Order: sequence, then C-alpha cells, then structure tokens
Amino acid sequence: MADPELEAIRQRRMQELMAQHGTGKQGNQQIPEQENGQEDAKREADERRQMMLSQILSSQARERIARIALVKPEKARGVEDVILRAAQMGQIVEKVSEERLIALLEQINSQTTKQTKVTIQRRRGVDDD
Repeated sequence: MADPELEAIRQRRMQELMAQHGTGKQGNQQIPEQENGQEDAKREADERRQMMLSQILSSQARERIARIALVKPEKARGVEDVILRAAQMGQIVEKVSEERLIALLEQINSQTTKQTKVTIQRRRGVDDD
C-alpha cells in the first residue's frame, strides 16, 4: 500500500471512532437529534396510552392503578396492557370500575403467582447409628 492510501484509511477509521464516541462534529449533532426524536415519540405514545386509559377506566380504578404503580410499576403496566388489549378487541364496552379492576388483578395474581417448594434434605451425621 502506498502512503496516501494508508493515510486515507487512518482518517476514515479516526472519523468512525470519533462518531462512535460522540466527539466528532457530525456525531454530536446527530445523536441528540435522534435522542430527542425518540424521547418525543415515547412521550407522545405515553400520552396516547394515558388518554385511552382515562376513557376506559373509572376515576377510582385509575387511582388504584396509580397506587399499584408506586409499588410495582411493571405489574401496573401489565394490567394496563391487558385492559387496553381487551378494549381494542371490543371486550370492554363500558368504563372499568374499581371492583372489576380488583377482580382482574386477582385473576392475574392467581395466574402469575409462583409456587414455592421447600425441600428438606437431612444429612446423616457421624453419630447416627
């Protein structure tokens, strides 16, 4: 290889590394724009989700889910997903009351509770005759 070719390869590699680490001019401008776009899309999707839930759930049911979300956010998100899917399929025709939400939570709990099993293994000691 000739020197100009080697230098061109080095320059390309240096630009790639700078873009990966965010130190290049192009890298700094594109990364925040992409992050802002992703954040905006995520925020907009969350707003749509909350609007749909406010139409489906009664105020007491929304409060209960909010309290659940304080303790177990992943569980609250799962319950919201189940409710939204049911509404999209047409299974929910009226607002979900707190009592119906409690019944749904109990049903989900019974399906997801893990059975714990304790096994005691007794070792034979030296003194056992």
